[in-house]
Amino acid sequence: MNIIFWSLRCFVYQIKYLSLLNEKKNISAAITLRSGDPEVIEIQEKSVTEVKNSWVSIKIKAFGLNRSELFTRQGHSPNVSFPRNQGIECVGTAEEHLSGTYSKGQKVGAIMGGIGRDFDGGYAAYTLVPLQIVFPFESNLPWSTFGAIPEMFQTVSGS
Repeated sequence: MNIIFWSLRCFVYQIKYLSLLNEKKNISAAITLRSGDPEVIEIQEKSVTEVKNSWVSIKIKAFGLNRSELFTRQGHSPNVSFPRNQGIECVGTAEEHLSGTYSKGQKVGAIMGGIGRDFDGGYAAYTLVPLQIVFPFESNLPWSTFGAIPEMFQTVSGS
């Protein structure tokens, strides 16, 4: 179990530096190739998905690791197809969108709504998500701390 946390921690650092180098032509993403042990997650380069109407491109600064993602990786989420960029939550900055709802660079988060299950999620340098699952926020917390808050807040508020 510790190897997956170490691997994803290393991946977060790779996001920081590779996203600067790639300038959004390609992105690094942790791709779950198939169901199985942590070794089925592989860092890959992917081309950037074009922004579409009612979707927001987010430059990811941090993401949480959740038990539901563990279950998905193990194959216990029958509606998830592999390979998949998992991650049911992320925080970062608004990069690009067509609605004009958010300013470029504005702090935003995304949670649930199919992210990391129905479409690629937060284990990447950038992600593209539906506008309705994006929320703005202001915080002085470090990104590494704030990355775990959205799903945790959702769990607590739903209890």
